[in-house]
Amino acid sequence: MKNTILIVEDEESIRDILSYSLKREGYIVIEASTGEKGIKMVEDNNVDLVILDLMLPGMSGYEVCKKITSKYKISIIMLTAKNDIVDKVLGLELGADDYITKPFDIREVIARVKVCLRRMEELKKFQMEDDKQGNSNNVIVLRNNIKIYEESREVFKEENNVKLKPKEYELLYLLAKNRNMVFSREKLLDKIWGFDFFGDSRTVDVHIQRIRKKLGETAENSIIQTVFGVGYKMQ
Repeated sequence: MKNTILIVEDEESIRDILSYSLKREGYIVIEASTGEKGIKMVEDNNVDLVILDLMLPGMSGYEVCKKITSKYKISIIMLTAKNDIVDKVLGLELGADDYITKPFDIREVIARVKVCLRRMEELKKFQMEDDKQGNSNNVIVLRNNIKIYEESREVFKEENNVKLKPKEYELLYLLAKNRNMVFSREKLLDKIWGFDFFGDSRTVDVHIQRIRKKLGETAENSIIQTVFGVGYKMQ
């Protein structure tokens, strides 16, 4: 089946070049000029990936990203004219998978789209293998009364549902499945964001901090331990 890509961009010329190039690659492309229309498109279509401009009129791209990731497991690539790392990190915190700074080379956009979609396919295959092996209902029990439900991708602490963004969940899950193994920040970037991700190690630190905060933990008393000079691990 062909993947469906939604472009949410208010500049028609940019939408046109993205749409034309993605269709040439064999993707189904739908478009929206505002955040509100973009959210409606997600609700009405089986969207696999969203290319989302952050500087939209009305509802901002940040708000659109937050609304989509709170309800759907869809890859999001941000488009931004800003080159400030704070803007990029904020988008990643809200659940985006990658970012591209304008002006961009369309070949780079195509490459990143392929990476995001490939990662989603690999994740689906991994979950299907778990189902075949009878692991779909597994519950990972961690200390501090924390449980990870693999089938629903939910996390609970003392029976309270902890709302994690997709990347936060994947980080926690990876560490939980590989307890006592130390992961460098670079390895975590590779595993969670993909080898071709162009971010830096601060992205990992920000996500770890947010996981700890949502679990009601501090760096000194957390199931995720910092291995200074290296990265992170879970006991």
